Amino acid sequence: MSKRPVLLAATLDIVAIAVFVVVGRRSHHEGHALRGFARVAAPFLIGLAVGWVIARAWKTPTSTSTGLVIWPITVAVGLLLRRLVFDNGTALPFIIVATIFTGLLLVGWRALYRG
Repeated sequence: MSKRPVLLAATLDIVAIAVFVVVGRRSHHEGHALRGFARVAAPFLIGLAVGWVIARAWKTPTSTSTGLVIWPITVAVGLLLRRLVFDNGTALPFIIVATIFTGLLLVGWRALYRG
């Protein structure tokens, strides 16, 4: 199997998390500071990595079913780490927005992909 679909999927997933963080920080007028971005992105990027391992995403990286496994794991691990390790809030509205937005991005690009 070519490494190209794996690299494409990994890149698009990382970009999806970055977009989620940038949009969220902008909507709260939190600026562009790299440290603030990293503090919000890190738990979800770790969650994404865990999701990739559990889903064995490298086998079918662009399939919608892979995205459907990665998405809830990314959100669950990200929220847990955000709360317990990164000491950031996990208010119900944030949980809802994070779940919907990351789902649209992580599953959405796969549903549209025609490789």
